[in-house]
Amino acid sequence: MSKTDLSKQTATRAGFVSLIGRPNAGKSTLMNSLLGEKIAMVSQKANATRKRSNAIVMHNNTQIIFVDTPGLHEREKVLNQFMLDEALKAMGDCDLIVYLAPVTDSLENYEKFLKLNDSKIKHIIVLSKIDQVPQAKLFKKISEYNQLSEHFEALIPVAIAKKVGHVDLLETISKNLPDSPYLFDPDDLTSELVRDIYAGFIREAIFENISDEIPYESDVLIEKIEEDQNIDKIYATIIIEKESQKGIIIGKSGEAIKRIGKYAREKIETLSGKKAYLNLQVSVKKGWSKDKAFLEEIGYKS
Repeated sequence: MSKTDLSKQTATRAGFVSLIGRPNAGKSTLMNSLLGEKIAMVSQKANATRKRSNAIVMHNNTQIIFVDTPGLHEREKVLNQFMLDEALKAMGDCDLIVYLAPVTDSLENYEKFLKLNDSKIKHIIVLSKIDQVPQAKLFKKISEYNQLSEHFEALIPVAIAKKVGHVDLLETISKNLPDSPYLFDPDDLTSELVRDIYAGFIREAIFENISDEIPYESDVLIEKIEEDQNIDKIYATIIIEKESQKGIIIGKSGEAIKRIGKYAREKIETLSGKKAYLNLQVSVKKGWSKDKAFLEEIGYKS
């Protein structure tokens, strides 16, 4: 993004926009796409996003702070409860909600969202994956949502990968945000800590390289980051729940953890623009996802 002289801004808007939807709806993918940089982890597996994260997108004289959230889902473990609470808090704290609805979904999830939106924060529906269905099916789905048009400000069809509908979405969001000075430096991409972004990349690497339930029963702690002009050294610990999972994470002759490290390192280097050394250790913490005290200790605080 180009430098912006704040003193020359005459009429600006700014606000927080929560991205809400079911698990695996594509919220993180949309946020990365609108930002033009990958800062949020993405996985084809549901419930990969656990905490809120944000991206600061400048559109003309509007600063849009997108807040990515875990998917709306039923409460299960203590960790799942935290994830649902994160989404609900984001809904209550924002200026506008973008509800992401894949065109292949029924309206059932949207109707559940309407019941959860207690504060009646105004929202926009983003109808995604429009390039994956025939035009007749798209028009039929738009017609179904239009029967509930009294609840939303606008409905914007998008194809995220092709960036179809992005400008319309940003324009519509801008019109629905309050007049305000910018809340962050316009050159910033996010207010997230680098260590949280890197931890997300390592978690994504686990999701993409390890099958079954292990990704859901693992987490990542960044122990320290040593920054140099040409290279960043990142020391991280992968936490798992069972001793039997340790061998799977490491793999035969260390092959699995090498794949995880290579995948994560490439994402880190793309974002930082320099080389990265990634040191990964594996630690077993039995039942960590159900241990409220431990969850708070590693950053899952309500």
